Amino acid sequence: MPDPDPFGVLIVDDEPNIRSGLARGLADDADVIETAGDAEEALAKIDGGNYPLVIVDVRLNCEMSGIELLERIVAQRPQTAVIVITAHGTVETAVDAMRAGAFDFILKPLDLNLVRQQVRKAREHYQLRVENQQLKSRLADSGQISNIVAGGAAMQDVFRQIRQVAATDATVMIQGESGTGKELIARALHDLSERSTGPFVAVNLGALPETLLESELFGHEKGAFSGASRRKPGCFEQASHGTLFLDEVTEMSAKSQVDLLRVLESRQFTRVGGEQVLTSDARVVSATNRSVQQMVDEGAFREDLFYRLNVIPIELPPLRGRRDDIPLLAEHFLEQFCTRHGRPQKTFAADAMKTMMSAPWPGNVRQLRNVIERMVLTSAGDVIEQNELPSELSKPAGSGNTVVGTLADAVEACERQTIEAALRACGMHREKTANMLGVSVRTLHYKMGRFGLR
Repeated sequence: MPDPDPFGVLIVDDEPNIRSGLARGLADDADVIETAGDAEEALAKIDGGNYPLVIVDVRLNCEMSGIELLERIVAQRPQTAVIVITAHGTVETAVDAMRAGAFDFILKPLDLNLVRQQVRKAREHYQLRVENQQLKSRLADSGQISNIVAGGAAMQDVFRQIRQVAATDATVMIQGESGTGKELIARALHDLSERSTGPFVAVNLGALPETLLESELFGHEKGAFSGASRRKPGCFEQASHGTLFLDEVTEMSAKSQVDLLRVLESRQFTRVGGEQVLTSDARVVSATNRSVQQMVDEGAFREDLFYRLNVIPIELPPLRGRRDDIPLLAEHFLEQFCTRHGRPQKTFAADAMKTMMSAPWPGNVRQLRNVIERMVLTSAGDVIEQNELPSELSKPAGSGNTVVGTLADAVEACERQTIEAALRACGMHREKTANMLGVSVRTLHYKMGRFGLR
């Protein structure tokens, strides 16, 4: 894809021979090349031009050093890549420059082939960023976001929220039942943000025991504990300049909640077994399938942590609350799995689609996806008939029982029946049951105790 604007490179060095030599050597790797002899001249040119890449020497013979110039550029134009040039004796300074936001550093004496390689790498990043911006525009024009399939009013409201907050760095908490697609929403927030070229790191807090959670989030040093054979960066470190998605955030222990709160407040942490204080600017997006406010009221979740995480709340509706999306999702999954499994494309009979539209779907989109894959593999013809659907889809939630009481009572009754059925199907094996239901074992234990299913 061609660049919409010329790829400009600005070379900043107080030695004329280096400036002119680099300009000649990079002639084939940039559309526009300009030079500056000091920081002030460089800033003036940056203000008046378009330079996706700036190459700057650490030592400039002027009041402002190369490092100070780097910091100014990063602060004012964070999308600009800066390559730092340094002599052998200032490698430590170059490492500091990387921490300050430099794209890379190159040692003197300069190897022109290496410089060209780094310039081409920076240009590729620039082109990727441009393509991402174009993709965002097309998605915005189409009314869709990322690869989320939806057309109904309920999800369009969610899409509007995503577009409103994606460009900010505010923490977001996504609440919704298991299987509603909370990670897809988190990825959409990342893809539509200025962090889209950075990492997206996801961690399921409910799947980790407390003994491993600290190491997973903050990393550890070699020898920090038995089995720590090497240094390992944690999720906060890996997600710097990107997005950190904390799934099942309500499954943390009280101690882990304190540790997370401290990092969110200070943006500082140390690896397990280490002393060096590290920082991370990762944007934090969390998710849970539980009522956090209820957990706060019950003393099971810290109120101050809740406020830190819940700056921007996004409520994701269950599939039964967005039934007009079921045909779109069903056709999408049908095409996807027919292609994946090498089967002829199939369609749904009208009565089969009607049954799916009225089914309770306690497992939400995840359950729908699994049902469609099963139908692709087991249905005999090109049309999936109503009698080929799983029998549970024909049973309304709570069938066989008269539900009297509040809506919360009805939901709780349905939840209890779903867990009971899953336990029977899995031979009372709790880990298998948790996997089937899309929850952590800890959540399953909590629900079993609440419903007296021990």
